Amino acid sequence: MPPDYSKTKIFIAGHRGMVGSAIVRTLLGQGVAQARILTRTHAELDLCNQAAVQAFFESERPAQVYLAAAKVGGIHANKTYPADFIYDNLMVQANVIHAAHTFGVQKLLFLGSSCIYPRMAQQPMTETALLTGGLEPTNEPYAVAKIAGIKMCESYNRQYGRDYRSVMPTNLYGPGDNYHPENSHVIPALIRRFHEAKTNNAPEVAIWGTGTPKREFLYVDDMAAASVFVMNLNSTTYQAHTSAMCSHINVGFGSDVTIAEVAHAISKTVGYQGQVSFDTTKPDGAPRKWMDSTRLNSLGWNAQFGLEQGLALAYADFLNKNAV
Repeated sequence: MPPDYSKTKIFIAGHRGMVGSAIVRTLLGQGVAQARILTRTHAELDLCNQAAVQAFFESERPAQVYLAAAKVGGIHANKTYPADFIYDNLMVQANVIHAAHTFGVQKLLFLGSSCIYPRMAQQPMTETALLTGGLEPTNEPYAVAKIAGIKMCESYNRQYGRDYRSVMPTNLYGPGDNYHPENSHVIPALIRRFHEAKTNNAPEVAIWGTGTPKREFLYVDDMAAASVFVMNLNSTTYQAHTSAMCSHINVGFGSDVTIAEVAHAISKTVGYQGQVSFDTTKPDGAPRKWMDSTRLNSLGWNAQFGLEQGLALAYADFLNKNAV
């Protein structure tokens, strides 16, 4: 049963992002009044500005914080701007987490990333794989910042008795995604490519690689529901499934699919009638990236949106934003 939100102020840091906006939708769907949800745009509150963040928390006094704000980007952006990625993310996390503590926020949820795990982590990746090996070089600065966020939450819990929790999502897709032709991730990129191929009556869409690598995908509203679920677990239950030095929880769909399967599913969703081929001269990337969500499943949460349903909703979102 959801908690009584009638007198609870909830700050969603990053409410315009894909996950943050989904968390807002989830809370509203659970009966939280719009007036109880605190949001600020970057123009209204620069989370890298410590004094501004402190003033916001002193004035608004939220009871819960969802820290979904982050500087994110694809491989090219991470390789081109590593200093920006590590600085901005460290500053946002440090400012928000410390201000939350300073002004008495007992409950905070930090959203991380699957890139925190070692590049060669055993599959599926368990929470205990953290800090057991080297990171993927292309996004190491971002990953280091996210690891620091987890450890900040744990450190405030250990020293001050706070209840700051962390969730690590797998690959996400859905409303609010980035469909940029060069900087987007695999599902939004393929949605755009197949849609443009359909529009232009292109006879073929060629996918990079063999199509055999496997990836796990989670619809963003499932991620939001999991975030609210984890935030509102009672402390005894949460602590029984975590530890002081390994407090984060993976959030995944529970199974993975090949890139070929994803490509054909998107082709069908879009209604593309041409051929789908695979350019085997192009690199495949890691053979598999799959999160072990056993811990979360044992707590009673499971994903609700299957790939077919999620892709249909994602394509509708793309059409809404990119009518051609």
